Amino acid sequence: MLKAKLSKRPLKIAGTMSGTSLDGVDVAVVTTDGHEILEFGDSHYRPYTAEEQAVLTAALGKWQGPEVAAAAEVVTRAHREALAGFEGCDLVGFHGQTLAHDPRGRGTLQVGDGEALAAALGVPVAWDFRSADVELGGEGAPLAPFFHFACAKWIKAESPLVFLNMGGVGNMTWVDPRAESPTQPEALLAFDTGPANAPINDFMRAKLGQPYDKDGKLARRGTVETGALELFLAESYFARMPPKSLDRNDFSEMVELVRELDDKDAVATLTAMSAAAVAQGMEHCPKAPEQVLVTGGGRLNPVLMEMLAVSLDCPVHAIETVRLDGDMLEAQAFAYLAARIANGLPTSSPGTTGVSALVGGGVISHPQ
Repeated sequence: MLKAKLSKRPLKIAGTMSGTSLDGVDVAVVTTDGHEILEFGDSHYRPYTAEEQAVLTAALGKWQGPEVAAAAEVVTRAHREALAGFEGCDLVGFHGQTLAHDPRGRGTLQVGDGEALAAALGVPVAWDFRSADVELGGEGAPLAPFFHFACAKWIKAESPLVFLNMGGVGNMTWVDPRAESPTQPEALLAFDTGPANAPINDFMRAKLGQPYDKDGKLARRGTVETGALELFLAESYFARMPPKSLDRNDFSEMVELVRELDDKDAVATLTAMSAAAVAQGMEHCPKAPEQVLVTGGGRLNPVLMEMLAVSLDCPVHAIETVRLDGDMLEAQAFAYLAARIANGLPTSSPGTTGVSALVGGGVISHPQ
């Protein structure tokens, strides 16, 4: 990589994401001034090995200790390797790996060493995106909404729409592209809808030794247990007004609700829970969206997509239908947010995280 000159605009930025599914590191390049998306560039996926996944899994939910330190080493090394082939970038947006998220209590923890990464790559690194938001009373999540607003402008949307990320945890951003800026109060509403792929993946690993329900084949053969679904929807989280956010393991009891079921019925029920959580969340939209664009691994599960289509009152499409990359959107988001940090622009607002005022999160570490 080349040494950055952050005074120039626009910036060519490599954004990274290691999500709650713990599958690997996404890297995606975006050229942007922090306002407009000017160009999408190359991307790369670096999977975690089984050994690395085991280290990360052992650290989930922990705030300190040897497991957290080991996870931080894995995350930093994997990102260094994933970014090694990206020459000519001005800046890196490094999200790190979320291990624990408790914005109303202990805060939020993303591991990975941005200073070490900057030194290794010879490029400035923007990181620690969430802490400032939480310190000012925000949820610290979701953080992609400002980028979603730029995407709505990129695709020339003219009516309100929803970006729905179905990763380990589900989150949605309602966008009104008629607003001039994402900082306007009426432009955005965002929050975590509930669990998405994480409980399904955890069940598949624990019971069947498989990383996920490929193509929804097991769920397709199963029957939804409506009693378990009703118990799930009775959780108090769904009655809370947004903005709101979740830790990956906040709904770990979902697996307990289906543990006695046949495997195929259990996976069908977990999939239905993810879709039902989204349907509950859609009730909070200020205006009915024209469409829902689905990103993240969940869009590749045809059973989940069918359940969403049945339960929502508007068209549901994979985000590729508008020429965006559903695998790389989160990494692209942190490239975009890094540009906003470099240019002193806010990265979250009362409508996206519930923070008391517009806040620009993140720090930039420069190579020595």
